[in-house]
Amino acid sequence: MSVLITGVAGFVGSNLAKKFIADGIKVVGLDNLCRGDKKNISELIGHPLFSFHITNLCDLDTYAEIIEQSHVDEVIKEVWHMAANSDIPAGITDANIDLCDTFMTTFNTLELMRRFGIKIISFASSSAVYGDLGDLNIDETTGPLFPISNYGAMKLASEAIISAAVESFLDGAFIFRFPNVIGLPATHGVILDFIRRLNSSKKLLEVLGDGNQQKSYLHVEELVDAMFFIRKNSSKKCNYFNIGPGDDGVTVRFIAEKVRDVVAPNALIVYGKTNKGWVGDVPKFYYSIEKLRNLGWSPTLSSEQAILRAVQEIYEQETGF
Repeated sequence: MSVLITGVAGFVGSNLAKKFIADGIKVVGLDNLCRGDKKNISELIGHPLFSFHITNLCDLDTYAEIIEQSHVDEVIKEVWHMAANSDIPAGITDANIDLCDTFMTTFNTLELMRRFGIKIISFASSSAVYGDLGDLNIDETTGPLFPISNYGAMKLASEAIISAAVESFLDGAFIFRFPNVIGLPATHGVILDFIRRLNSSKKLLEVLGDGNQQKSYLHVEELVDAMFFIRKNSSKKCNYFNIGPGDDGVTVRFIAEKVRDVVAPNALIVYGKTNKGWVGDVPKFYYSIEKLRNLGWSPTLSSEQAILRAVQEIYEQETGF
């Protein structure tokens, strides 16, 4: 069998591909390289279990040609759909970005799964589908859902169209609601942003928002482990799970200080005045993972431990030492 991974050159997709190949499973990887980077999968290029295609998933005809040809080599049994816009502010400025990169990629993926008889989808959703619920402890039954970013709205729309596909032709769907995910290869996110700012100016770090934004953070290695665990152990037709560290998270102030301590200990940190870093930012959320714990998976790192590990990893990625 083989699996198809969309967004394979991105942060999560590249880690998934390496895991599948290590397990001896063939991977067909697709990416438009808009936000992914070919260097993230450089070690896989040329591997007999890996084929890579640069393509725009919104181009349905080209997308279909790739799947059709891949079926000739070895039938694709399931899709891991990781492709999406990862720049929330960009999606607020231009709603077409999330319409195309976050929703239409899902719509087209399902259309081709129907056409080619692929029956299982695993989907990278987000805590952004819940919206801004303040101090509420969010679990999978929380609702109604009112996202406050176009990214969150298009992730929620993608969940809805996947649910409809389960009713009509899919044998199973696995919807993973991610928290903030950190680690390597870092392609975006607060840690990478802070490190790059301090590398360019050792004296000052300007932070969007007042620094009191508080969120949970999960290392990508644990995320991949949780996704594989859910795929193996949850057997309903439509499976949806919060994935996270199971704690109250850490503040942006904590992250800024830890990055400063590693990159430029004498730098001044200057914070903004509002509790949001940008339009569509959820300043605080508390994320229950009891459903996942009850399935049998628990994280090993807290948000704080994941941040400390990722700061060092990403610093080494950016500086080479």
